[in-house]
Amino acid sequence: MAEALVNLLVEQLGSVVYHHTSEGVKLVLKAKKDVDKFRSTLKLIQNVLHDAEKKQVSDPAVRDWLVELKDVSYKMDDVLDAWNTEIGKREAEKQETQGSDVEVRFSLRSNCICLDRLNEVTHRYKIGSAIKDLNEELTQIYVDKNKFSFQSIMPAAALNVEQPNPRRITSSFVDVSTICGREVEKERLVSELLGKESPGLVIPIVGMGGLGKTTFTQSVFKDARVQAHFDIKAWVCVSDPFDVIKIAKEILEHVNGIKSQDSSNVLQILLEEIEKRIKDKKFLLVLDDVWTENQTEWERLSLPLLMQSCAEGSRILVTTRNQGVARMMKATSHMIILEKLSHSDSLKLFNIIAFWDREQDKSNKGFGDIAEEIVRKCDGLPLVLKTLGSLLLHKQTIREWEEVLNSETWKVKVVQEEVFRPLLLSYYDLALEDRSCLLYCATYPKDFEFDKEILIKQWMSQGYLNVGENREEATQGREVFAKLIMRCLFQDFKQNALTKEIIHCKMHDTVHDFVQYLSQNECLTMEATGTHGTETSSANDRVRHLTLMSAHDGPFPSFISKLANNKILRTLTTFGSRITAIDSDLISQLKRLRTLNLSCNDICQLPEEIGDLIYLRYLDLSDNRNLRRLPESLCNLCNLQTLRLDFCECLEKVPEKMGKLINLKHLHVNFCRSLEYLPKGIKRIRNLRTLDGDPSVHCSEVAEALTLGDLRMMNQLRRLDIRISRVGENAASEAEKAELNQKLHLSYLRLILSDIDTNSGVMNALRPHENLESLVIWGYKGSTWPNWMTTSYLTRLTAFHLCGSQFSVLPPLGKLPSLKVVRLFLFGPEEIGAEFYGVEEETSLSFPSLETLYLGRLWSLEKWELGGKAEEDSSNSQMKSISIMPRLSSLYIQSCHRLKQLPDFLLQNASLQNLFIEDCYSLGRLPDEFISRIPNVTISETSYDPIFKGREIDTEYTFWYVIN
Repeated sequence: MAEALVNLLVEQLGSVVYHHTSEGVKLVLKAKKDVDKFRSTLKLIQNVLHDAEKKQVSDPAVRDWLVELKDVSYKMDDVLDAWNTEIGKREAEKQETQGSDVEVRFSLRSNCICLDRLNEVTHRYKIGSAIKDLNEELTQIYVDKNKFSFQSIMPAAALNVEQPNPRRITSSFVDVSTICGREVEKERLVSELLGKESPGLVIPIVGMGGLGKTTFTQSVFKDARVQAHFDIKAWVCVSDPFDVIKIAKEILEHVNGIKSQDSSNVLQILLEEIEKRIKDKKFLLVLDDVWTENQTEWERLSLPLLMQSCAEGSRILVTTRNQGVARMMKATSHMIILEKLSHSDSLKLFNIIAFWDREQDKSNKGFGDIAEEIVRKCDGLPLVLKTLGSLLLHKQTIREWEEVLNSETWKVKVVQEEVFRPLLLSYYDLALEDRSCLLYCATYPKDFEFDKEILIKQWMSQGYLNVGENREEATQGREVFAKLIMRCLFQDFKQNALTKEIIHCKMHDTVHDFVQYLSQNECLTMEATGTHGTETSSANDRVRHLTLMSAHDGPFPSFISKLANNKILRTLTTFGSRITAIDSDLISQLKRLRTLNLSCNDICQLPEEIGDLIYLRYLDLSDNRNLRRLPESLCNLCNLQTLRLDFCECLEKVPEKMGKLINLKHLHVNFCRSLEYLPKGIKRIRNLRTLDGDPSVHCSEVAEALTLGDLRMMNQLRRLDIRISRVGENAASEAEKAELNQKLHLSYLRLILSDIDTNSGVMNALRPHENLESLVIWGYKGSTWPNWMTTSYLTRLTAFHLCGSQFSVLPPLGKLPSLKVVRLFLFGPEEIGAEFYGVEEETSLSFPSLETLYLGRLWSLEKWELGGKAEEDSSNSQMKSISIMPRLSSLYIQSCHRLKQLPDFLLQNASLQNLFIEDCYSLGRLPDEFISRIPNVTISETSYDPIFKGREIDTEYTFWYVIN
């Protein structure tokens, strides 16, 4: 983690002294010179960090040196934070003053001018002195590095050098006695290789390190059917770096059958020789352990071109832990993703190894019970099962087995040496900023279900994102999250039911052990048992991320305030706790906190001292259902980026001066049922990206409330909820003031129209920018649709949800070229007809991009048809000749009680992959040929024949988990 931290700090130092100097926050004591010197020294150290990170695994002295380096780096980061915070506070004060009356502004300034200047000079002096002291510390660390003979490696080349713990060289040999499970995957792959299916040329086998990709592929490679089917077979261990000359030479040796005597390093000559040998032969090539995503390197090897000279049915198998490799090879549709082993297969594998030649112990219930528990801890990972099985093979007593069972897995030396080695390779293959994001997951308990957006905002709060790039942090965070998924470091995904976007996931227990192992000096987890707590991770005075588990009803445990490292903590979070109060003294100690997660507790009131946490970026108070008010001091948190108040059902009011939170980017107030409005001061927060929840923005005459007109200058919004509960005479004019059509970054808009008869003038005035990607409309009861919904204006709209509205005619959604998801829910049209398809004379396509259609609780819907005269007269060809929903793959119909049949175009032409029908008892029998074409069918609570029984898909997350 030191390498990533130093990289971040070098970037910060490169720009800090050149920004914000106009506000009079220039430093004294030659601060710019000291900052430049610190950065120069840090860059020299940066050159040896990659080697130091490798050596720390086996050398405690190097580990201690890195700890000292991290300490001084964190201290400098804190100094820069103090500097930037002072600037932020002055900007907030300036905005506050500009929003006041001129006479009052002058009076306040006159009374405070001397004190302000004194505080400014004092603050500048402290910052300058701190930088000077840190320079001396860093200089000594630089001198101390000479004790270790580190190799100097420039950061840009770091990923191309030998990694810690040399990568193992694999071959096609496999011991079949240690293969358990994988029968289904093996038969599928063998079937594809033998030509019974029609896969592509390249078949990737993907899985995290330790899942047995190589072993699985070896078993397929050695299968008698495969051996007999192919004329030539070659197994090449690729590893990293991707050396095309080395790979070509190894392939040539295999196809020649002898070790090559050719010393040529000319790639073209090698490829030509390979082509001669494999021409017209059925060739199976295995490329084991591929890491590179470099398209150029893959194209240099020219394997797809070479294989064209082979006999039909030749194949390339590729094992990798990165789905990006499969994407680079354009082979994602043929990818085989290996999952963890089932418990029964895991137990079988473990017993084969642990009870080798010890059958008498295997039948002993004492050993058997412990074996069951150990296997559960291994969570289906073959490498861990084999490693612990081998360890226990030589332990003869139940007591010795119990010691292994009760130990923390990552503290077992053999696990560090054998299991963590392949994970270290994955870790060092990540970019520096990605490593920090991965290690931060150690602050969560095992088996925790991560929320993608929450995790990204916490990465933001720690400063891990947007390093040296002029990009949105949230965008970069989603890219990092995707990388960790592609490298199989996350699992058990949950998707948005309609958009298929991954929104939740978990981390394999062994990967969690691994990140705990790497972050053991910085992350501490404590069980709140007794008066002192129980540490479940190593503790020291350098811990910066503290996780508290299972605190019972009552105040925040007192032992937390006695920890020596409180003043340097950057994260404090609770899980499985029901805390009712927080001591003000504890809050006062947490001066450097960046992330505070107090969600899912029973807190009734926050202390005023919360406003002293001026470095706080992330505050989560969601699901504290008894919390009624927030202290006014909350508005002092000038660095706050994210405030989560979801499910604070008793929250009645938030502070009026929230406009002082000039760095706030994400405000969440979903299901705050007692909160009638948000304060008008929020309009001053120009950087706001997210404003969501039921009470977010009103169209009313409440003087204190944030209204539509207050949105005018908030042009950085990405996600916005607007709730209109009262409409006056000037409603349309007020809506126009919001200038939604100027918010070019706005991608998600939800309009909640509560218990009113909204006129079309208001809806026309709420026209969003054409860049909008997702639109949700709740409760619209207008007589006509706004003009921006009756054309193809929203060319980028991909998701449209229409819920709880009343009208007889649907908008012409078929005109929208990018629309992928449509959800119609809880309203009463009697018919879906021609207007829905938006067909005009010049069009030949309706819903050209639609993939998912959901019709739910349309209780009055009787007819769903093509519409128009063409429906009755097949000789009239316009409606019959157009292509309707050509890409539709998923159709969900729920509780449409009166619907009698599906439209002909759907029954005849649609290539559906998923069909879900529930509680539609008027729907006639669907044709057998239509049902037989659909791979995944679920039909329930209807009069259908038992033939459909068993043809079901898991709809727990593909249907019920529908979010707005």
